[in-house]
Amino acid sequence: MLLNGTGEVIDDYEYPATTEELIAEHGDRTLELPNGTETVEEVLERLESETFDNPEDARFAVYSAVSDKAVGRVGYSDRDPTPLGSPYSPDAVSF
Repeated sequence: MLLNGTGEVIDDYEYPATTEELIAEHGDRTLELPNGTETVEEVLERLESETFDNPEDARFAVYSAVSDKAVGRVGYSDRDPTPLGSPYSPDAVSF
């Protein structure tokens, strides 16, 4: 998900780093998502201000804050039966 080199610049940034520092430095970077794009700034602004001790923490913060544009089909699960009345349920077929 962190395309366009965003993952690499997060990895190469000097830590510890705050949410605000990452936004100031990389906020204009675009994340390509399955259903659109978002900037790092849009994603990180959804979080409270925090200090990241390492790149892994910063990556997980970005992963956890992306919108539903990162989800293939909202409400879809290949493990659970489709709930009754869901707009995603298949059409009924009579045999």
